[in-house]
Amino acid sequence: MDLHTITEVVRRPAARPGADWHPGDAWLAGGTWLYSVEQPDLHRLIDLTALPWDPLVPSEAGLGIGATCTISELYACALPAEWIAAPLFAKSCEAFLSSFKVWSAATVGGNICMSLPAGPMITLTVALEARYEIWAADGSARTVDALSFVTGDNENILAPGEILRRIDIPAHALRKRTAHRRFSLTRLGRSTVFLIGTQTPGTRDLLLTVTAGTTRPLRIGFDTLPDDRTLRQRLDDLPSDIWFDDPNGTPGHRRHLTQHFAEEIRRELMAGGPG
Repeated sequence: MDLHTITEVVRRPAARPGADWHPGDAWLAGGTWLYSVEQPDLHRLIDLTALPWDPLVPSEAGLGIGATCTISELYACALPAEWIAAPLFAKSCEAFLSSFKVWSAATVGGNICMSLPAGPMITLTVALEARYEIWAADGSARTVDALSFVTGDNENILAPGEILRRIDIPAHALRKRTAHRRFSLTRLGRSTVFLIGTQTPGTRDLLLTVTAGTTRPLRIGFDTLPDDRTLRQRLDDLPSDIWFDDPNGTPGHRRHLTQHFAEEIRRELMAGGPG
């Protein structure tokens, strides 16, 4: 879509682009959403892809993901064998409602900052206990837990001029055993629910991440694997207004699916299923 209100595109922004932020600006990464709808309040785009941000930086501490890393780059990355949670990367990329052409443009940071309930990069990074590095317009930086970033449907904690710079996934989370479940109305449709369970090797703990069916991501932790009644009770205790409602599923439908798939995940990890 042509954006007729745009009067300037900054192709070579400063290393800290937030210092030059003005009302009517927008960060441009893949632009897969930005160019898909009218943007009447925008007048200038600041192209982040020109900045020299490494897409993927593995280290002993874990995996750093630049916010402008494309979905294609993330999907194709080769990770150390001991990071047994690595299959989640491909599964999360495949949860996009998009073609391979979009994969080549859409970015990890863009999907997170859109902050939609079905954002699969949100699911992935919350489940793997990531932390986000955020740059402010005044040159300062802060780091937040991925879980606290999205606050509602298309809502997050970013202030005007702030930018998501980097996602850091710790090595201990990448070494966890995992199980996941996802449901959509069609084979290539938007997620109605997307759940991931992780378990520390050699323990019986459980960290369950619930997304897509809720307006913001949730993580429910257990020191030891719960029985089915305890797990169901924890899900029943969630606030009634947390469940998302759109044409892909009613709150009741999403709640039912979440309970069903959470129990499947519990059983899979209890039985020592695929990591």
